[in-house]
Amino acid sequence: MRLRVLGGTGIEVSPYCLGTMMFGAVGNTDHKECARIIHAALDEGINFVDTADMYSAGESETIVGKALRDRRDDVVLATKVHFPMGEGPNRGGNSRRWIVREVEESLRRLGTDWIDLYQVHRPDHTTDIEETLSALTDLVRQGKIRAFGCSTFPAEEIVEAHHVADRRGLHRFRTEQPPYSLLARGVERHVLPTAQRLGMGVLTWSPLASGFLTGRYRKGLAMDLSSGRPQLNPARFDPSAPLTAAKLDVVEELVAVADGLGRTLPELAIAFPLAHPAVTSVIIGPRTMEQLQNTLKGVSVRLDDAVLDRIDEIVAPGSDVYPPDGVWAPPALTTPALRRRPAHARSAA
Repeated sequence: MRLRVLGGTGIEVSPYCLGTMMFGAVGNTDHKECARIIHAALDEGINFVDTADMYSAGESETIVGKALRDRRDDVVLATKVHFPMGEGPNRGGNSRRWIVREVEESLRRLGTDWIDLYQVHRPDHTTDIEETLSALTDLVRQGKIRAFGCSTFPAEEIVEAHHVADRRGLHRFRTEQPPYSLLARGVERHVLPTAQRLGMGVLTWSPLASGFLTGRYRKGLAMDLSSGRPQLNPARFDPSAPLTAAKLDVVEELVAVADGLGRTLPELAIAFPLAHPAVTSVIIGPRTMEQLQNTLKGVSVRLDDAVLDRIDEIVAPGSDVYPPDGVWAPPALTTPALRRRPAHARSAA
């Protein structure tokens, strides 16, 4: 597998990154099988593994740590911090207090002395970005992490973070991890161009669009809403909903493109983000060995201009057929008081 340099870090990583969100209680609970999946991925040339403290409440990190015990030096290991890890205050977010504490927990669960890429999982409007960057810079200087990045940050917050880092003499975010797929191309407008201008590496998540690009959900076919991802949010998969119907219409057109190439829809879906010049690596998240093996069949898929032009006709560049799950919304959108003047001050007279 070819290697690509991760931003300006000098670290070389595989274009496929093994995501481990499905290892543990929310997916595959068999630790030995998960380890076999990890080893199989490494044997096929994947050297980049991504996890997070909150995946199955730390269980995923534990599984990854055990699997990499004898192969740690061969792997670029990434994890994340932000989401709550327990009840009560100060057990989540992007504060120095939480980052300094939680990195130790991740190191313990992973069974390693260092983390290659430590990512801030989402923005935190309650914490000054300088506080976050300062804590992460100290961790780099202490040797506990090699580099740090952000995940699912809007372009303006990435720019602000880089400005603060330059002004205060702190280390910068070296990577961004956004959602990016054939159905969710919104990051092409601002996030990916910003990452390119700032020399950041990009590892993208959800290339299969929460399952809609697996080929299991098709127009006119019965859809089981009681298991898998539909069970978690049935409304998002309800074929009678206009938004879902629109997604399924687009999927049919994309299936035709994949068929024309003699490839499966998932193979087309994973190859698509890799064609963007800003993207370093695409996170694949198998739950089973079969899923990993099927995904690896697509490593040689290379999309030519004609195929990419046809995709642009189906889903316009920079557009979202549906909003991807898990995207952070700024307080300016979620808090009405921030976008509404007091009632007495809303008129022009």
